[in-house]
Amino acid sequence: MAYTINDTCIACGICIDECPVEAISEGDPHYKIDADLCIECGTCAGVCPTDSCNEA
Repeated sequence: MAYTINDTCIACGICIDECPVEAISEGDPHYKIDADLCIECGTCAGVCPTDSCNEA
């Protein structure tokens, strides 16, 4: 299952820069992950300072 970003996201942008398939984009109020593009690599979860990226 693709990763998701929960409400604890502070929109710092670290995950966007690290995603190898550019599946993450700015959302309102927090970033979002396109499930169709996500390859479930976990890179976003590994760099997120607030543990906002989780497996769906």
